[in-house]
Amino acid sequence: MTTAKNKFVNRLEKSTRPIVADGAMGTLLHDRGIEIDACFDELNITQPAVVADIHRDYIQAGAEIIKTNTFGANRTKLERHGLDDKVNLINTEAVGLLKKVISASFKDVLIAGDVGPLGVPLAPFGRLQLDEAFEIYMEQIRALVQAGVDLILIETMVDTYAVREAVKAARHVDLGIPVIASMTFTRDLRTLLGDTPEEVAIRMDELGVDVIGVNCSGGPAQLLRILKQMKHAVPKGRFSVMPNAGFPERIGGRIMYPAGPEYFHDYALSFWRTGADVIGGCCGTTPAHIEVIAETIKTTSDDFLISVTPELEAEVEKTQEYAVEPSKLAQKLESGKFVVAVEMDPPRGLSIHKRLAGASLLADAGADVIDVADSPMARMRMSPWAVCHLIQAQFGIETTLHFPTRGRNLLRVQGDLLAAHAMSIHNVFVVMGDPTAIGDYPDANDSYDLVPTGLIKLIKEGFNQGVDHSGGEIGQPTCFFVGAALNLSPRNPEREIRVIRKKIESGADFFLTQPVFEMDKARQFMKMYENVHGPLNVPVLVGILPLVTDRHARFLHNEVPGIEIPDKIQARMEKAGDHAAMEGGKIATELIQEIQEEFQGVYFMPAFNRYDMVAEIIDRIHR
Repeated sequence: MTTAKNKFVNRLEKSTRPIVADGAMGTLLHDRGIEIDACFDELNITQPAVVADIHRDYIQAGAEIIKTNTFGANRTKLERHGLDDKVNLINTEAVGLLKKVISASFKDVLIAGDVGPLGVPLAPFGRLQLDEAFEIYMEQIRALVQAGVDLILIETMVDTYAVREAVKAARHVDLGIPVIASMTFTRDLRTLLGDTPEEVAIRMDELGVDVIGVNCSGGPAQLLRILKQMKHAVPKGRFSVMPNAGFPERIGGRIMYPAGPEYFHDYALSFWRTGADVIGGCCGTTPAHIEVIAETIKTTSDDFLISVTPELEAEVEKTQEYAVEPSKLAQKLESGKFVVAVEMDPPRGLSIHKRLAGASLLADAGADVIDVADSPMARMRMSPWAVCHLIQAQFGIETTLHFPTRGRNLLRVQGDLLAAHAMSIHNVFVVMGDPTAIGDYPDANDSYDLVPTGLIKLIKEGFNQGVDHSGGEIGQPTCFFVGAALNLSPRNPEREIRVIRKKIESGADFFLTQPVFEMDKARQFMKMYENVHGPLNVPVLVGILPLVTDRHARFLHNEVPGIEIPDKIQARMEKAGDHAAMEGGKIATELIQEIQEEFQGVYFMPAFNRYDMVAEIIDRIHR
């Protein structure tokens, strides 16, 4: 006779189709008015009806496994809310609440006791000792098992040390309790401690878990790649996959997940085809997502395995060339989206507040990426690494790091690249850099080991392949998306064309141009290039420098090399008088309307930190 605790294993062995699990709990609780910093686990006691409604919605959507609302119901996490003495009560009530909902549904639904990470690093990387972690996990798991769960789901784990202690605790409480152990991965397809999907799968298999899982992380595309690698490492293993609804984005101060329910249809089939035994959702997924998964699995015939979604499979294989998920800039340019980039200079001192305020304004206006310059005009400023990191961390908008070769030897170049990648800065714009002779420190070292084409080649053929300049391994490939400079109105067009070809041959992924004020000249140059080498197939973001005053326009025309402003535009700025900034915005908007017809994006260079002016222009082009 099959006991309750073996129902899960029995269903795994007899079913020819994946078992459908539910989706996010926290996302829905927040949507229903629960504060994000509240203790979600305590709601099992204080607001059981809210939790019960979510369980009920997932059951109606077709979920066959429902997780208890106990992801953070361990002693260390509950202690933050002064609830560490209620571990047993909260877990027991969670199971009891879910049992009542399942009983009322008259459906045969399995209960997964949800066990999340402890929220503190374990030794040897933290102060919490392994035996202490074992006791904490055992306290929660004992309460769940005694309350009557059908299986234990150990999920969103970031290191295999914690998984081992949690699995040991589950086996100590009940040797026969089925266990799913699920890890989460960063964008570079590694755990936070650097383990690959293959290494994780092998370790899980050695621990004897019933199902090897991957959850959270990014969207379905990333988890499909991870699942394939895990399955390759442990061909006979059973697997669970529960993706987020895409990579999270910060929109209007809230974390949003872009992947809608219908997006999960093809991926449910691909997960099944790859070998998933359990399919569900994580952050951002809703009953609507789970309903699509359940209906897809229910209505698809078994023979679909012969030929399923070839376009999707080709797309997934194509992204294998990236060490991690491509940057959003790369994805937008590849999809043909018209991209808006905005340049920002780092501050001269310690205060970063104005730059962050500007970044917030630009993100809300709809800019796609913020480019942070490196010591423009060879003047001392804060390192752009810090500015990029703070902008990305606080506002969720991607940045492009300007990376001059000036003043850097090979050691410094490679160390700086590793630092940028470690801070999730994956877009870099490679330039020579302004000579120190024109800046604050004219006697500063101006030497370099690499010209821009050499650095582009080092990144694309070296770092992005997992090796440094000498051929030594760097542990894993980077995924830099590399930009280079282009002049659309050069004094020597033939030389510029030769330089462009070298940059393309070295691997440049996109170009940023100097400010353009005459589109006819830009078109003429592009035609010259096409006559020699054919169409330029690398995306070009055309430089836009909104004029602020008549004096500003005259200064740029007469004193800044490479910038020519036509007489008619200078005349418009002069005639505008006190409304010159408004006229400059109109001129920029007119140029962008022409640019949209022929190029892939624009690259704003705000004068005098007028981010408000750029935001207004972005608003106009998005209408």
